[in-house]
Amino acid sequence: MGSRVAAGAGPARKLRVVGGKGGFPGGAGPVLDHGRDDDGVIADMVRLGDCIEQMRELPAGSVDMVFADPPYNLQLDGELHRPNNSRVDGVEEAWDRFDSLDAYDAFTRDWLGAARHCLKDDGTIWVIGSYHNIFRVGAILQDLGFWILNDVVWRKSNPMPNFRGRRFTNAHETMIWASKTKDSRYTFNYQSMKALNDDLQMRSDWYIPICSGGERIKDPLGKKAHPTQKPEALLHRVVLASTRPGELVVDPFLGSGTTAAVSKRLRRRWLGFEADPAYAEVARARIAAVEPVDDPELVALESRREAPRIPFGWLVERGMLVPGTILYGGARGQWTAKVRADGTVVSADAKGSIHQVGAQVQGAPSCNGWTFWQFDAGTTRLPIDVLRQKIRDELE
Repeated sequence: MGSRVAAGAGPARKLRVVGGKGGFPGGAGPVLDHGRDDDGVIADMVRLGDCIEQMRELPAGSVDMVFADPPYNLQLDGELHRPNNSRVDGVEEAWDRFDSLDAYDAFTRDWLGAARHCLKDDGTIWVIGSYHNIFRVGAILQDLGFWILNDVVWRKSNPMPNFRGRRFTNAHETMIWASKTKDSRYTFNYQSMKALNDDLQMRSDWYIPICSGGERIKDPLGKKAHPTQKPEALLHRVVLASTRPGELVVDPFLGSGTTAAVSKRLRRRWLGFEADPAYAEVARARIAAVEPVDDPELVALESRREAPRIPFGWLVERGMLVPGTILYGGARGQWTAKVRADGTVVSADAKGSIHQVGAQVQGAPSCNGWTFWQFDAGTTRLPIDVLRQKIRDELE
């Protein structure tokens, strides 16, 4: 969560950064290494100023993904203390205060409209919030034409207790993931999310601790450098799920720079806007210390939809599975089928492709035969998909 305006910031500390003003109107201050890509955007830099104005000045349709952690409009009234009477270090900054809900809605509509201007037709936007604001944000997203894909619940493993004991402990925040339109051909790296989750489909409730310990950035006095710093684990999942290496990620409320730091490490281009000079300096120093993954192959995405199609019959032609081989389906191998010479399989009650027979024996509407059927491999059984992958590796 970053600030709306640059008011009230103290003198910026001197930090070692590289580059210059980048030719941005009004001067963007010191920046990190950056370059202009085909989309015309000078990226890999922190820009100081109003995110609404600056997103409007970006070329239309130039951004692949926006991650926004806007002010929540927490509407806090007075100080909050723990049972031992120690003061809770919460969000008290002016950038989180609005005169009314109407004023917050107008602000939200303006920045979301600016984000929509610079977002590609097939791009997506993530917005994180709490019960104070996320429902209003969601309604405005829909009003502006965005298409909501998921609401993702960030379950905090170590939430702050409810010290007054008058409500449930607020143990989660909500992220809305939306495409620009209903018909957008957006990026979702399904296989990467499944791999990240021990080969299980990634669910929409993410159990991740809040930012603490060594990850929490402190100022010279040992206090939090930013009150709402998000954990890198959260942004790692967001960036990996919805972008490809080299694509442009924009954070309108950069704050301490988590989005940019993770994007840089994962070899994405990034651009952050921040209105507060002190926060911008914190972010610049943090991002400058991040090294991108050195081997591009380590962040390359493998989409099975883009991988070469391997018919099951190729396994038979190459002798990987000979006609008559018994395949086993189900967790206990309770279903069986025999491989035929033409690349179909036959069970006691069905004949057809590995997908058709897998669906029929289960009484299911569909089936991915590559993961359903297994074959004997010595003392164990393996999915036939491992044989398909061997052929793909040979073709590369």
